[in-house]
Amino acid sequence: MKFRLLAPAVAFSAVALVGGTVATGGTAVAASKPDCSRQITNVPAKETVKVRTHTKVNATALGQWNKGKKGSLCNDGHFYTGQKYKLCGKTSTKWLYGSQFGASKRGWIPAACIKWS
Repeated sequence: MKFRLLAPAVAFSAVALVGGTVATGGTAVAASKPDCSRQITNVPAKETVKVRTHTKVNATALGQWNKGKKGSLCNDGHFYTGQKYKLCGKTSTKWLYGSQFGASKRGWIPAACIKWS
């Protein structure tokens, strides 16, 4: 049983050493769920985008955030580094954690697809 608990920590350490998913600027690691006690609300999506389980474009979709619909972003809207993507007219590695209002699950959204006023 102890091995099962150690395996994720060892895998995480290996990823952190190569800088695969460690966020920049002192923010948290993309693999952990952000603090949703502090949120930015009423943020609309530029385009309809999938809400994903991980910061990867091919990760399991939990739902979608529809174009023009408003939602909320966790951890005061801090960016997290993840897989590089080309969506919504931009290429980026920045991801946000949140959901469209009324959605039952939160997840990862490509930051390029969120409209900042």
